Amino acid sequence: MIRKINAIVTGGSSGLGEATVRKILERGGSVSIFDTQENKARVLSEEFGEACTFFYTDVTSEQSINEALTSAISKYQFINLLVNCAGIGIASKVIGKEELHDSNIFKKIINVNLVGTFNVLKLVAEKMIENQPDEDNFRGVIINTASIAAFDGQIGQAAYSASKGGIVSLTLPLAREFARYGVRVCTIAPGLFETPMMSGLPEKAYQALVDSTLFPKRLGYPKEFAKLVLSIFENNMLNGEVIRLDGSLRMSPK
Repeated sequence: MIRKINAIVTGGSSGLGEATVRKILERGGSVSIFDTQENKARVLSEEFGEACTFFYTDVTSEQSINEALTSAISKYQFINLLVNCAGIGIASKVIGKEELHDSNIFKKIINVNLVGTFNVLKLVAEKMIENQPDEDNFRGVIINTASIAAFDGQIGQAAYSASKGGIVSLTLPLAREFARYGVRVCTIAPGLFETPMMSGLPEKAYQALVDSTLFPKRLGYPKEFAKLVLSIFENNMLNGEVIRLDGSLRMSPK
């Protein structure tokens, strides 16, 4: 059975989030983009029309999320897919040459990546459990984005790895709790992908990343992340799982 998708994608204006938005829209679904990058999101909204709407959203603010969520449901009636892609990454050694790791930066990364993910999913889940179930008692799917840094964190990634490790650890408890409502929870842990974060790398550094992969011998394409999102949405047996999407990459210490 082909399900109609009414999705929320946080961080949907660029990178993995944008690719996910495009894939859902191409499949005939609708998407509410929760993001702070209005200009980029507006381009998508103009390209796809009424099926795609931008809602300015600060994932660290429950009030901001609630306002956006209320508007999204008012427009699209229900939400049966949440994809949390919003996140930041700031590299810093704990014991740097000049100073120790700034604890405020650590808190900021945790607050956006981990607490922000939790803020959105709990508020969306509250609405999602009100959906009409299908014959398999399916009401919706929550897909969070971690990183292989949760498992293979490099020097300088203490804060980022901690935030993504927290998302990994959320997966099973949430899947167990939400099972009674017919809401599944999975996490994707991407490796190295062709995103704006990578585009600014020097050629030598970029090539070193490519050389570190096994197969395929390249960085991932955002559309491959998006394809996995749709596979998770369509397959009810995918639940409580963290899926590495990395071409067998295992990152070195630095």
